[in-house]
Amino acid sequence: MSHDLTDFQIYEAKTKLGIKKVKTLPQNLQKIWGNINPEGKLPKDILVEIVNWIEENSNEKDYVLVQGDFGATYYIVDYCFKKNRIPIYATSKRDVEEKVIGNKVVTNRVFKHVNFRRYEKFKD
Repeated sequence: MSHDLTDFQIYEAKTKLGIKKVKTLPQNLQKIWGNINPEGKLPKDILVEIVNWIEENSNEKDYVLVQGDFGATYYIVDYCFKKNRIPIYATSKRDVEEKVIGNKVVTNRVFKHVNFRRYEKFKD
């Protein structure tokens, strides 16, 4: 992810998933992950830095939280499956509040974490 987990997300990861320690991407990798160029092909040359970090900072059967650009997410989730990591993502509920102020409609969206969910492979 390109941002830090909330205290509630860390609590859930520890209590429901049994995670002992949460490791976050270093700032330089968060910047890469949060700014995947939407033009052209998937920039696998920069994603290798994230793959290397996961390889060096996780073990088989460790959970890896992956969400972001769809193509980059698929690429990292595929890597996790191949290396026996457990890729997960956070689900959330969105509350929308709209207010009419003069001749403008102001929309406020609040996302509330619900839980972590495993990515699953399609099975026939």
